[in-house]
Amino acid sequence: MLVDEVAEKVDCVFCQLIAGAPARWVAQEDLAVAFSPRPQGQLAEGHTLVVPRLHCEGVLDAPAEALQATTALVQRVGRAMQQALGASGVVVLNASGPASGQSVPHLHFHVVPCWPDDGVTHWPNGRSAHRLDGDDEVHARIAAAIGWES
Repeated sequence: MLVDEVAEKVDCVFCQLIAGAPARWVAQEDLAVAFSPRPQGQLAEGHTLVVPRLHCEGVLDAPAEALQATTALVQRVGRAMQQALGASGVVVLNASGPASGQSVPHLHFHVVPCWPDDGVTHWPNGRSAHRLDGDDEVHARIAAAIGWES
């Protein structure tokens, strides 16, 4: 079972929380945990961070079992926000890798409750300035890298 393989990175703030540092816990499960971010980092009342117990830096290096457990907890947290807070929706945010703006190099999802009157737009504003050669074939290139052929 993956929980027996939980890796702790000494300099990782999320690993320190999982190892016992004080946190405002929302849920602690075998493979994933949920907790409140620091007050200055909250995007809305009820904003919750969900992370795997296993130290992995992002979705690209997470073992499938850790990713599954973490996203299942994201779903339960989102449903609880609707039930307990009356949120009419949630935004799930994740950044993975150095170019993404990831602030803590431990896989984590921000689950942010939303209401019609909150006045916040949770969708990126604008488009990336980065352009690839052969832009019209981008998705074909991705499909080929996955190993899928149409």
